[in-house]
Amino acid sequence: MDFEKVLEFFRAFHDEGVEYVLVGAVGLTVHGIVRATQDVDVFVRPVDENVRRLRAALRRVFPGDSSIDEISAEDLAGEYPAIRYNSPDGSLTIDIIARLGEAFAFENVRSEMKTYEGVSILVATPKTLYDMKKGTLRLQDRADAESLKEEFDLGD
Repeated sequence: MDFEKVLEFFRAFHDEGVEYVLVGAVGLTVHGIVRATQDVDVFVRPVDENVRRLRAALRRVFPGDSSIDEISAEDLAGEYPAIRYNSPDGSLTIDIIARLGEAFAFENVRSEMKTYEGVSILVATPKTLYDMKKGTLRLQDRADAESLKEEFDLGD
């Protein structure tokens, strides 16, 4: 993953007014807990106008990629509310999420604005990231939850 492309992606999201919240390992990084990852995970509001802005932002970073046109609010609001976008040059993989089961949806992901490397990024709060990761089966998520718990003095 090309971190300069990640920053360019968030600049474009900011400039286009995309309603999103960063989660996952890149969210941890913005909060100061750095670990390797291969993708960017973002929750987005799954409505037509917001998805139009999301596509415009992606086109700014990856002009000429016609697969961007396939991203739809209808898909994100549907039965499988996640889309994986892979950039044509392989520099960026983005998981675009509207909800995770019944537990988390764009509307209830608590967030805060942080500046990272000079870029304004709306990121899930440490407590929200902790809540997302603490009860999963994936060992990396549990390790992330423990790091968040220690770094931010979080508890259940």
